[in-house]
Order: sequence, then C-alpha cells, then structure tokens
Amino acid sequence: MDDLWCPARDARVELVFNLAMAMAPIGEINKDVLPAQPGEFPPVAIGDLSLRVPVILAPMAGITNTPFRTLCREFGAGLYVSEMITARALVERNPKTLKLASFAPEEQPRSLQLYGVDPHYVGEAVAFLAGEGRIDHLDMNFGCPVRKVTRKGGGAAIPVKPRLLANIVRAAVKHAGNIPVTIKFRIGINDDVHTFLDSGRVAEQEGCAAVALHARTAAQLYDGEADWDAIAELKQAVKIPVFGNGDIWEAWDALRMMRHTGCDGVVVGRGCLGRPWLFRDLADVFDGRAPEMPPRFGEVIKIMQRHAELLAEWQGERWGLRAFRKQSTWYTKGFPQSAKLRSELIRVNTLGDLEGVLSQADPALEFPASALRVPRGKKSGTQKVALPEGYLDDRMDDTPPVPGAEDEFSGG
Repeated sequence: MDDLWCPARDARVELVFNLAMAMAPIGEINKDVLPAQPGEFPPVAIGDLSLRVPVILAPMAGITNTPFRTLCREFGAGLYVSEMITARALVERNPKTLKLASFAPEEQPRSLQLYGVDPHYVGEAVAFLAGEGRIDHLDMNFGCPVRKVTRKGGGAAIPVKPRLLANIVRAAVKHAGNIPVTIKFRIGINDDVHTFLDSGRVAEQEGCAAVALHARTAAQLYDGEADWDAIAELKQAVKIPVFGNGDIWEAWDALRMMRHTGCDGVVVGRGCLGRPWLFRDLADVFDGRAPEMPPRFGEVIKIMQRHAELLAEWQGERWGLRAFRKQSTWYTKGFPQSAKLRSELIRVNTLGDLEGVLSQADPALEFPASALRVPRGKKSGTQKVALPEGYLDDRMDDTPPVPGAEDEFSGG
C-alpha cells in the first residue's frame, strides 16, 4: 500500500487536482470525490473479454444503434451494447431486426442485447448469432418495465418466476458456446416484490459471466434516486462480476457508486444522451485524472453533425435525420436560449437543414454546470405494474408467457 499513489496523502498532487476541479464544473454531490488511485479498479473480466475501463453503455431502444455506438466509442473505452433485439423476430429473420443486430466493421467487441420470453426461441436466436460468429458478447434483458410488456408476463415480470428465468438463461448459455452471457434486471416489481437476489443467483448457477442491476423497481420506472444499497447487497450475494446501473450523470458518480457498493463496474444509460463525451470523462477519472472541460457549443455542434452524418449513412438521410431529431434536443438541453433552437431542430429533414439551424447558434456558449445532472430520455413518474391475472399466485411456475409477449418488440 505504501507504493500506491494516494491524492489525499500528497499535498502537491491535491493542489494540482483542486486547480483542475476549479476549471471543470462538478455537481455538489461529487465535490469531495477523488479520481481513482492506481490499481483501485482493476480490469473486469466478462468471460474472455477484459474491460480496462469498467464501463458499459446501457442498451436503449431506438438509441444505441450502430451510429450512436460508433460515436460513443470514439470518445472512450468500454463495452457498447446494441439496442434490444427480439429473439423471435431474429429467428424469423425479420429484415429490420437483422439490420439492428448488425455491427460496423470496426466494432470490437460486438455486444448484443437479446430479449426473449420463451427458452425455445431464445435458444434458436442465440444459436444463430453464435453459429454465424455475429457477436462476441450476449446480454439479456429482464428489466423492461413497460406496461404493455409486463401485462403479458414479459420484461421485468419474468424474474418473478425464477424457474422460468433459469430456463431462458440456460437456453442462452447452452447455445452461446464460448461467448459470454450476461443478464440485466431491476430490483423487482415494486417495494413488496423484490427479485434481484434470486435473479443474480440464477445467473450465477446457469453460467452467466456477469450481471447488471438497474437499482430501481419496475414500479419506479426511471423516477427518484436509484438504490445503490441494492447493488451492494447483490455484490455480496454472488461471486460473478456485478455492474451497477442508475444515476451515472457525471464521471464522478461512477467512482462514488463503485466505492459505495463494491461493484465491479457501471452501466451508463441516460447520462450519455446528448453527451457522448461522458465516456471520455469516465476514462479520465478511472485513469486518475480530472475530466476535461465540457465542450463549448461550437464543439457540440461538430459532434451533433457527426452523429447526424452517421445516422444518414446508416439508414438514409431522410430517416436518419428524423431519428436524429430527439437526439438534438438532448444535445442542446441546458444551454442558454436553446428552446428556440430546439423548436427548429425537431423539424430538420436533411443534413443541410441541420447545418442551417446550427449556424444560428453561438459557438462560444459554455456548457452550463446546471445541466450536468439534468435527466434526459425517459420521463419521470411511477406506475402500478401491470401483470397477468393471478401472476403472483404461483411463482414456481415455469410456463413461458402467452404468445404475443414479444410482439411489442418485433423488429428490435
């Protein structure tokens, strides 16, 4: 321990660090957080994969497609997971699903998230992906809280029935071969029905390489604060690596979560929307450095144009720019007098339109500190989780959900 560099014990280093902190905005909750010490957070192994920076991009429907993953990867190291792909649609070779399940040539490792409710279709889908060498890592979604999914017994409802969960995970691991399988889930249905410890144990018993916990219940949706104590509890319950998800808005949050919970890494979701440079900041703090200053609006404009160009190349200019509209609102959120700019950005149809709108903005505008922790993406609010009638009566039932439980995700 005497040879480790510790900022708290070195007055000179602490002075330099404080000067850097004075330059870059930081949330009040993180004002006393120091960068990682050498060796404090070692690389994380997920099967044969090794993550030097223990950060995973959370799968987000309609967002974490090839263009966005490419952009995020340009800013920093980590594991960048595809948006959710439906097992049955993949087995049926749905063209849209096949496109969403594809990767750019430079993407390594290729990480895909699969959603399925029936062990048969999951097994067939994984056999296809593994057999054709399409992926290097498979993640499975058992945390979707959307009402139209849970009311059919899918998504976050599946962990309520651990035997069903085990059957699905077993089918995936069996057909994945040497490809590591991980699963992602929530704390449970609500405050009365917690499933995360059972889910973690099932994952470990069935051969998963790691687990990720979004530290909210399905009833919470994306509201309130994530319960990081649940991540710590899960870490104590299993031996495989545990990744924590929830409320990583700044790079410093990742260090706070890992120190608080003992988890092996973090999953970043809404915090990087409109801020792909968050992955650069994460790499900095894990390497023992304070992050750079956030980009001024002129640099943000260049990032926006790069993102739009990637989308246009991937799905054509018309549809690519339509997809970019919601992204543009996240990039501009928090900047002074950006409301008028957003009202024009949500109507762009071409790259030329985008360039024309952005040319009106002031490139010298600084990224406002007040926008660091402004939620993006999913809206706040809680819900009463919809479940099939009598769903909680027999939690040992392993019958797959009724046909149609995957329909809401057809095509990805």
